[in-house]
Amino acid sequence: MDKLWLIIKREYLTRVRRRSFIIATLLTPLAFAVFFVVVGLIFQYESDDTRRIAIIDEGNVLKKSIKDEKNLYFKFVDVELDVLRDNFHDFDYDGILVIPRVKDLMARNYTVYYYSNKQPTLDIESLIRERVREGVKDYKIAALELDPAQLEALDTKVALEPEPIDEGGQDASKLTGAIAAGIGGLMGIVMYIVVFIYGMMVMRSVMEEKTNRIVEVMISSVRPFQLMLGKIIGVGAVGLTQVAIWAILIPTIVLITSLVFGFDSNTQMDMAQSSAAAEINPEDAEAMLALAIEEFNSLNWWSILPLFIFFFLGGFFLYSSLFAAVGSAMGDDLGEGQSLTIPITIPVVIAFYIMIVAIQAPNSSLAVWSSIFPLFSPIVMPARLAFSPPVWEVVLSVVVLAASSVFFVWLSGRIYRVGILMYGKKVTLKELGKWMFYRD
Repeated sequence: MDKLWLIIKREYLTRVRRRSFIIATLLTPLAFAVFFVVVGLIFQYESDDTRRIAIIDEGNVLKKSIKDEKNLYFKFVDVELDVLRDNFHDFDYDGILVIPRVKDLMARNYTVYYYSNKQPTLDIESLIRERVREGVKDYKIAALELDPAQLEALDTKVALEPEPIDEGGQDASKLTGAIAAGIGGLMGIVMYIVVFIYGMMVMRSVMEEKTNRIVEVMISSVRPFQLMLGKIIGVGAVGLTQVAIWAILIPTIVLITSLVFGFDSNTQMDMAQSSAAAEINPEDAEAMLALAIEEFNSLNWWSILPLFIFFFLGGFFLYSSLFAAVGSAMGDDLGEGQSLTIPITIPVVIAFYIMIVAIQAPNSSLAVWSSIFPLFSPIVMPARLAFSPPVWEVVLSVVVLAASSVFFVWLSGRIYRVGILMYGKKVTLKELGKWMFYRD
């Protein structure tokens, strides 16, 4: 046990003292700050592409009324189209919009014509279509002698409010699913990134020591399995240290950046939202925010967080042991060993896509059985935890992952003990299979 602790300590201290680790740990939050500033400047950018458009309303459809937009101005003119086109350069217009007569009030398609030497940008084209659509709608309402209030009443917004069947049952708000999906997706993405980044880090660590022949000296003092396990735990501790530092620095730097540059994160969020979301009443938005905070606090964090940590560690040990085994089989040429990592990375990628489906349908057969299968469960099950899956599914997933992690660490150790001292031979998957059954 003392030797294992020495390996863990050496692996941890060697890596956290490296200049590359310190630089990466500090520069990553700064990169987030730069990204935040750039995004803020982009959202605050005001286009200087001003357009002045002359409108020829042949059937008085818009009734000489149309709303101007920022950098987009409309002017109704009583001039023939041919005359305006022939003398276009004498006028201070960028384009001509022709509104033809509405021949059929029941027609659902209506075409207007825009004349210009410059192709309209997507935002301007969208604004023109929206303004004309509103005007044509008002024109048809008046021509058909319809009551605008009655028509407005037809546009009904339907809200789905979940309610328990049994009295006294657990009540769930309409935001529960969205909050659970957000938390589940975040957990799944964190697991996906951790498995790839720190699993590959373990593999590179094994390769470096094998290439430098340092491992030959270390094997004389410790067993190969202890060396591999010490590397996995040491690199895992390095990863947790880095994540903990980022969890503190990134929010702090982003907050300081927003205060220094005067960015309003809520304004940026509003500008990034779709037009449908932008129509939400501010009072309703405040009520939804309060409800979201209440639902977030009502989640069973006492079970979610410990289970997430367990799946985090279980997935890390399982995949890191496999990466360590592959690293021990690789030689000096990294390209030759890339084929050995494909069988490891494929389950991770598949689990990530299953996680996306599991967020949308957390109780589907695919989500349930994938959250139990050990190669998928470290990514899929954390995405389901916020949806309160049945206890038996969680327990079964925990037991299977724990047993599988122990098995894969043992199996990888058998490959590691052979591959770490083998040089000058190109290893195949078939060769790795033979190493598993070599006797000590």
